[in-house]
Amino acid sequence: MKRYYFIIVASILVLIMGCVAPKFNIFSETPDPLKEYTLEGTGADKILLIPVNGLISDNPKKGLITATPSLVEQVVSQINKAQKDKQIKAVLFKINSPGGTITASDLLYHEISAYKEKTGSKVVISMMDLATSGAYYMSLPADLIMAHPTTITGSVGVISLQPKVKGLMDKIGLGVDVQKVGKYKDMGSPFRDTSEEERKLLQKAMNDFEERFIGLVKKHRQLTPQAITEISTARVFLADEALQMGLIDKIGYISDAVKETKKIAKISEDAKLIVYRRAEFPEDNYYNIAGAASENLNVSVINIELPEILSAKAGFYYLWPGAVSAD
Repeated sequence: MKRYYFIIVASILVLIMGCVAPKFNIFSETPDPLKEYTLEGTGADKILLIPVNGLISDNPKKGLITATPSLVEQVVSQINKAQKDKQIKAVLFKINSPGGTITASDLLYHEISAYKEKTGSKVVISMMDLATSGAYYMSLPADLIMAHPTTITGSVGVISLQPKVKGLMDKIGLGVDVQKVGKYKDMGSPFRDTSEEERKLLQKAMNDFEERFIGLVKKHRQLTPQAITEISTARVFLADEALQMGLIDKIGYISDAVKETKKIAKISEDAKLIVYRRAEFPEDNYYNIAGAASENLNVSVINIELPEILSAKAGFYYLWPGAVSAD
């Protein structure tokens, strides 16, 4: 029985310190460069479609054999490439994400804002199933935010994830001896309970992060005081509710978002809709969820990914945890 408990504790410790995937040099460590593929249109002007799927993080997503570049890296690599193409008049982000870490969400917000300022291009958001918390945060600089009729968005709030293993370790007679310099050096430790004083400090940090989030919502969205009060509860909203609140501008499908992007960018109906990928997909279209990380169509057969929840490490998040996949 003790051996069984030891395995459980060891597994938990691995999760706390970060999942380490074994490295096998089966595939080339140097990825193929991003290539441009046209989904539709024949005109000279272009709209770049960038998918944003899953947990927003600046850490690579690890599978059992290979690691995928972080979502931040994938998005930024495409934005940087787009800056060099003067024919790209707009970027359309297709988002399906529950949010992610505070810093990663803020990085994407910053990069999208900087891209608009440098290029003068328009930015449109098309929300799919989810665009909550950090995914909404990164959407704020957009010229137009459109939600799918069944989108869930909102969750404008902060959450702190602090795994605790003290109870389990007490049951099996294991402990960790900690020596420290500085009263709060081990604040948030998984090996002991959090003191009331530490909880107040953590809460202050979360309040500051929340104030920043709400401040950016006020900056980019023209909302009533009543709407701000409701949004500040960090609840989620369906598309119709989000439209009434002023969180989004329109409701429609991805094809509607493409049309709206052409109008906002003042480009012709035959403008090209393009994507950047590392591999070509037969019969490709804008419902394809493959992002810039896709290098080989056959990799997915053996690149078994770890559950997304395992990549959520201790820390502060702009995240709706109810939507994080544990499959």
